[in-house]
Amino acid sequence: MIYLAIDFGGGSGRVIAGKLENGKLEMELIHRFPNRQVRLGNHVYWDFLALFEDMKTGLKMAGAKGLKVDGIAIDTWGVDFGLIDQDGNLLGNPVCYRDARTKGMPEEVFKQIDPSAHYAINGTQVMEINTLFQLYSLKKTNSPQLEKAAHLLFTPDFFSYYLTGEANNEYTIASTSELLNATTKDWDWETIDQLGLPRHIFGKIVMPGTVRGKLRRDIAEETGLGEVDVIAVGSHDTASAVAAVPATEDEYPMAFISSGTWSLLGVEIEKPILTEEARKAEFTNEGGIGGRITFLQNITGLWIMQRLMAEWKENGEEQQFDIILPLAEEAHINAIIPVDDAAFQNPASMQQAIIDYCATHQLQVPQSKAEIVRCVLQSLAAKYAEATAHLNEMLPQPIKCMHIIGGGSQNKLLNRLTSEALGVPVIAGPIEATGMGNILTQALAKGEIKDIDELRAVVRQSI
Repeated sequence: MIYLAIDFGGGSGRVIAGKLENGKLEMELIHRFPNRQVRLGNHVYWDFLALFEDMKTGLKMAGAKGLKVDGIAIDTWGVDFGLIDQDGNLLGNPVCYRDARTKGMPEEVFKQIDPSAHYAINGTQVMEINTLFQLYSLKKTNSPQLEKAAHLLFTPDFFSYYLTGEANNEYTIASTSELLNATTKDWDWETIDQLGLPRHIFGKIVMPGTVRGKLRRDIAEETGLGEVDVIAVGSHDTASAVAAVPATEDEYPMAFISSGTWSLLGVEIEKPILTEEARKAEFTNEGGIGGRITFLQNITGLWIMQRLMAEWKENGEEQQFDIILPLAEEAHINAIIPVDDAAFQNPASMQQAIIDYCATHQLQVPQSKAEIVRCVLQSLAAKYAEATAHLNEMLPQPIKCMHIIGGGSQNKLLNRLTSEALGVPVIAGPIEATGMGNILTQALAKGEIKDIDELRAVVRQSI
């Protein structure tokens, strides 16, 4: 069987074909296309229309190759959503989580609900970007979109809807919203009602490994693929990536860092941890594959590095990773910056933000690009160590090793600094964890793989 994984990241999207061959996963990149944030008026949006068309282009390319596709599945970043009316019409381009509309919303919400009682139900790390606060900002401003909405669709749900015509909400992506009950795996109706959000927009929860619907006839004909099943996977890209961690059964608790724009550091567990200790340590309970929970902390990841590299390129000072990282390896600077600080969320100049922060807080100020990179990477490793220390306090036994997956696993300097900071071995890869998890969960839905343990065995055979 052949499966197509459609993986949307903050900077690009990809259509990947995959199939199982002699117990191994073979993957082929079909199409890659850019993703960008667009500032229009007072808001920052995702260009959904362009992304949907680019996705269809990838599907057409798969059809032109003569691939007999048995399944299609979509994964994206978390928390963002779109709204449609009762006729299925788009009520506006989805707003990007980096938009300023949620500024101050957590403080407003927690004037009405108790944060400890709230966490004991949904177990979500409070972040200003979360769906809860985006929706509350719409409620507070009497948004006509919210008034007219018939369905709330998270980003992967949104793409799936316009492929199939079926409006539903996949479990793992819904778990990023701060509006899901972590124990029942259904909506947190108490919070929804307390905040006066319209109940009817929250749809049926579908689990990873089930069919969401079939390609609409017009798209089936346009792409040449026929009426293919569109499958629910870990549609939050973290859930798909964690599914592809090549851990063995004796590694409990299985620890991971999904390393990309964000670093998601945590463990896979059977039941949510909903304690006050977990809330204060800012951990979240997100949905995983096979009914499991990914208990993790969202940490600003390689976003700072990505912004620095883009900024230097724009200024005619382009850097290459294979050159700057060895220089950073030799650099000596003792400054540690708090990578999650608001100063580094979306500054006009990331380089200047780092310099200003160090100067203001009486830290050693980096004097070169290599020192800036070293400062960022050792600060990330320090944050990982802090998060892991909190994590170990909440587990029956400390972690034995750390799996780093995703694109960031290629950064050997960061891997070394992380191993030194955590005091445990670091195992890097797979780089393509998200695509692998997406495709193999489709194989699970189709019966080619029986369970998550067999899925991980395939991953180990394939890397």
